[in-house]
Amino acid sequence: MRVFLTGATGFVGSAIVRELITSGHQVLGLARSDTGAETLASMGAEVHRGSLENPESLRDGARRVDAVIHTAFNHDFSRFAENCADDRRAIEAIGAVLEGSRRPMLVTAGLALLAPGRIATEADKASPDFPRVSETAAAAVASRGVRISTVRLAPSTHGAGDHGFVPHLIGLAREKGVAAYIGDGNNRWPGVHRLDAARLYRLALEQGVESGPYHAVDDEGVSFKAIAEVIGRRLGVPVVSKTPEEASEHFGWFARFAGMDIPSSSARTRSALGWKPEQPGLIADLDQGNYFDA
Repeated sequence: MRVFLTGATGFVGSAIVRELITSGHQVLGLARSDTGAETLASMGAEVHRGSLENPESLRDGARRVDAVIHTAFNHDFSRFAENCADDRRAIEAIGAVLEGSRRPMLVTAGLALLAPGRIATEADKASPDFPRVSETAAAAVASRGVRISTVRLAPSTHGAGDHGFVPHLIGLAREKGVAAYIGDGNNRWPGVHRLDAARLYRLALEQGVESGPYHAVDDEGVSFKAIAEVIGRRLGVPVVSKTPEEASEHFGWFARFAGMDIPSSSARTRSALGWKPEQPGLIADLDQGNYFDA
């Protein structure tokens, strides 16, 4: 299968490139820079120059392949609304090319606010209160007959090269001199290793995407306090509780995420795809020490 992959040089996307190529597929990877193009070529992928802000480059990439995986997203939270709009336009542009064909597409989304107060499952609908509209855009494309589904990534998608939420927490602990959590710290985050997530994308694409949405979740829910405790022990700093009022000062823009309780199940995903995570869980991965290398 020849696959067009956006976000191909990213933390998850680069793992998908290797997973697809190792499994005998060809990858046409989106690159917006010379550095990105060189990285893709070194992994054995064909390079397609373009960006999310250039819908025609996305349409052109989609015309050249048998399937599409969309993982690209700009995580600059200072312009989050604009990034969400770019994501929606990208999904619509690619979807328009796939109309009238049987070529599948996978779109990446998150798990936040799916099921407040309980364990989220694949049957839950995306929250209308969350500004990222990947699933809404995918549903609109699906209504036009496109074979499209969603992979919901755990917020703590971890592994070598992680530059997401957990490294941000480590950076805060270094800066503030404490590893913090909010309240009793029993709010839970699901987790998945990037290599397990990459294999899920491949399995879903190979099996036709019809059984989605899929939950890329290994750890159903790791307490935020447990994450803070590993960080505190590794850095040799105190582990402290912050009140909700203190959280904004300590965590800044991240305070909303630090307080989220979003346990999530992947039972249906595992059953549908025969997917079984094989890599270390979040706490074991974090405790190996790679996250704390200077």
